[in-house]
Parts: sequence; structure tokens; C-alpha cells
Amino acid sequence: MILLRSNLETQIMTKTTTNVSTNSETMPSRADIEVSEKTVRRRFTADYKQRILTEADACTEPGQIGALLRREGLYSSHLSKWRKQREEAILQGLSKSRGRKPEERNPMADECARLQQKIQQLETRLAQAQTIIEVQKKLSQLLGLSEISQNNGAI
Repeated sequence: MILLRSNLETQIMTKTTTNVSTNSETMPSRADIEVSEKTVRRRFTADYKQRILTEADACTEPGQIGALLRREGLYSSHLSKWRKQREEAILQGLSKSRGRKPEERNPMADECARLQQKIQQLETRLAQAQTIIEVQKKLSQLLGLSEISQNNGAI
């Protein structure tokens, strides 16, 4: 049985080597075959998507959408994704506000305006404090309090 198996194996081996040798003459070598390393992703234009969605929406019989997808080489996920994109585009178009676009606010300008307001408040408080001090000086002079404080300092 071992002899039969080994004879069978040798016959198979010789057949495969002869087949390989004859195939190598007709087949191009590996260096001749060009295969791109990465497949190129398909891109669909908006017009194409719209045309396919219109055709798919017009399908009323069972199996028509499947035939459309097979004919175009598409998947059902393409249709669902494109329908979602179409709905979003419609909603986006309806919600667009008219008129001028709002200007982007500069954070440095906001900070500068806040600091200018703070400076104005502090200047107002300073003016009030100076007025109060002047009134106090005049009142103390009228009452003669400044002479008493000078006498107390001399003692």
C-alpha cells in the first residue's frame, strides 16, 4: 500500500510540474502583471445620485429596485445614505437665514471693550473720592479741626 501511494504521489507530482511548465509559457510572469496596491474608491456626483434616487423612487413593482442596484453596481446602503443626505440638504436649505452673515467676534476686541468699561468705572469712582476728600478738607478748615490736629501733633 505504501508503494502504491508513493507511485501515485510521484505521478501527481510529475503531472503538476509538467502543467506548471506548460502554463508558465502561456501565462505572463508575475513581474509582467500590474496590480494596484490600493483600490480606488468610487466617487458619485450629485447629479448621478439624484438620478438614481429619482429612478428608485419611481420603482413600484417588487424587485425593480434590486434590478436597478444590480444594473448600476450599487448597494442598498448607497440608497439609504443618499436619501439621508438628500433630506439633510433639504432641511439645510430651508433653515438658511437670509441677510448678512453674523460677524465673528474677536476675543481680543471683547476683552479690550471690557477693560475700557472697567477703566471708565474706576475713573468715575476716583473722581467721586477726590470730590469727597476736597469737601472733607474744606469742612475741617471751616470747623477748625485742622488747627486742633496740628496742636495735638506738637504736644
